[in-house]
Amino acid sequence: MSIQQTDVLYTAVATAENGRDGRVATDDGKLDVVVNPPKEMGGSGAGTNPEQLFAAGYSACFQGALGVVARQENADISGSTVTAKVGIGKNDDGFGIIVEISAEIPNVDAAAARSLLEKAHRVCPYSKATRGNITVTLA
Repeated sequence: MSIQQTDVLYTAVATAENGRDGRVATDDGKLDVVVNPPKEMGGSGAGTNPEQLFAAGYSACFQGALGVVARQENADISGSTVTAKVGIGKNDDGFGIIVEISAEIPNVDAAAARSLLEKAHRVCPYSKATRGNITVTLA
């Protein structure tokens, strides 16, 4: 379900210069990084890349969603981590991405961890934004 502009609580603003081989920065200066294609795609690999930035954002957002679900379920997720692996490759339209989300949740058993992951995937804003657009696998 979409939100309306009047529902927005915060807007992040970032500007890229020279696309995948340049620089990206936020308007508040908190993020200012050089971006370069990875060596695997013929670039220098000297800077970060959009896939790493997406993986960082997705993993942080998903960890937040996991926390929301854990509070609702009264589950202890202290010490947990979420990892997002974002792959890029050629498809019919040029390029596409694929994501794998995994989590280490030391204080719950495997079945409970899986249930928490699935519920977090339903409420995470990044998961909602990508649903039906890219393959996202929970590992």
